[in-house]
Amino acid sequence: MDDWRCATLDPPHGPAADARHRRLLLPRWLVTCAAVLVASCQQTGILDPRGPIASAELLLLINSTAIMLVVVVPVILATLGFAWWYRSSNTRATRSEEVAYEGRIDFVVWSIPALVVILLGGVCWIGAHQLDPRAPIPAGTKPIEVDVASLDWKWLFIYPDQGIAAVNQLVIPAGTPVAFRLTSATVMNSFFVPQLGSQIYTMPGMTTHLNLLASEAGEYSGFSANFSGDGFADMRFTVHAVSAGDFAGWVAQARGSGSALDIPGYAALATPSQAVPPTTYRSVDPQLFERIVDQTALAPGKAHADGAWPPPVRQAGG
Repeated sequence: MDDWRCATLDPPHGPAADARHRRLLLPRWLVTCAAVLVASCQQTGILDPRGPIASAELLLLINSTAIMLVVVVPVILATLGFAWWYRSSNTRATRSEEVAYEGRIDFVVWSIPALVVILLGGVCWIGAHQLDPRAPIPAGTKPIEVDVASLDWKWLFIYPDQGIAAVNQLVIPAGTPVAFRLTSATVMNSFFVPQLGSQIYTMPGMTTHLNLLASEAGEYSGFSANFSGDGFADMRFTVHAVSAGDFAGWVAQARGSGSALDIPGYAALATPSQAVPPTTYRSVDPQLFERIVDQTALAPGKAHADGAWPPPVRQAGG
């Protein structure tokens, strides 16, 4: 019985079986390569920037890759060349068995990688400082302010100047800088719109800042880039970059529909939920964002349905 089981379970061996196995693998490799090429053609991420920040980050990525290839490509070619030249069938390949120190080779082996590391570090350091998330974006128009709070498991966007709010929907005027203030009402999360630029963390009891700009009208995908629990996969939103007139129309429409986001309304919204459809609120508590920061600084993740908020937290130096 054991011999029969081994004979039926073990795959066949031999040249014919290996050739058949290779023929079966070839279509799978072709399908995989075709899928990778199709996916790469669908430029909807960091390789398809739609704003100055994302474009600068793409340039930094390309420059860093090119600098590293200065070492990677010659090393790969040299490895293949040495393997081919010193193959066992090449009788012309000889080497001395005496151990000797060659200073010129040692100099090349160490100097080129050192120069590459210095150049790469300098490029990345300068680029990172130029792309400081807090740095305002030069533009001829006044930035629009948007406060962002990550909840379980949705995104809350507050427009303090317009007095409205939205969930899982961010509408901004194209060509106008957007100044974000971000926090988390629960656990740490990550705000990321790949086609517009930098991702930044949202943290309970803290405020982070980010400046972005959509250079042209369109719809861009945003999501959470940091795992935060069961509903993490549904923490997605759409950025609608529209003209200034369309943005004013959307604000007027939001003010005329939906409910008010007061303290009890926020308490209901803060309840964990998944796959929440886009929603707008005609009005919002003017101090809601600050209260979320203060609330999570004392008791992260606990909303007060009775409207009783904890006393504000005194900021250092404030």
